[in-house]
Amino acid sequence: MTKLLKIAFLFLCVTGFAQSKVGTIDVDYIISQMPELSSVQKQIEDYGNGLDSNLLKKLAEYQTAIDKYKTDEVSLTINQKKGRQDSIIAMENDIQKFQQNGNQLIVLKQEEYLKPLYEKIGIALEKIAKAEGYTQVLMRNNDVVYIDNRYDLTLAVLKELGIEIKEEE
Repeated sequence: MTKLLKIAFLFLCVTGFAQSKVGTIDVDYIISQMPELSSVQKQIEDYGNGLDSNLLKKLAEYQTAIDKYKTDEVSLTINQKKGRQDSIIAMENDIQKFQQNGNQLIVLKQEEYLKPLYEKIGIALEKIAKAEGYTQVLMRNNDVVYIDNRYDLTLAVLKELGIEIKEEE
């Protein structure tokens, strides 16, 4: 009886796999073709410029504090010197943290600005996958060992989004 169950289970597994339709998609390529990308890039650039501007302000304040300390150093008491030194060290630490966090902030902002584009692609992909009976869609990247281009949905998603691709010569 157990042998019969094993055979039935094996048959169900094979039948289940036979009914699967797997496709691929190159989301990065689709994003690169979307007209909205230039707006997103401009927003990210503006945000980065804002961060740079803030960093320059912090550096100018830091340099001013150092110059003022050097100018006033001879007339300051020990407690005043200690207070200004602590303030300068705090400014240095703040600048270092700001620089370290700057790249992370840009990545987070980029993700925020790209999210609507990914959602738009997701909606188009879902529509195509359901209409054409795909049960799975894989990201087209180095993790996929073999791809039959007949099952690549990238161009179909671009068409669904209304993006025309110029033929390469």
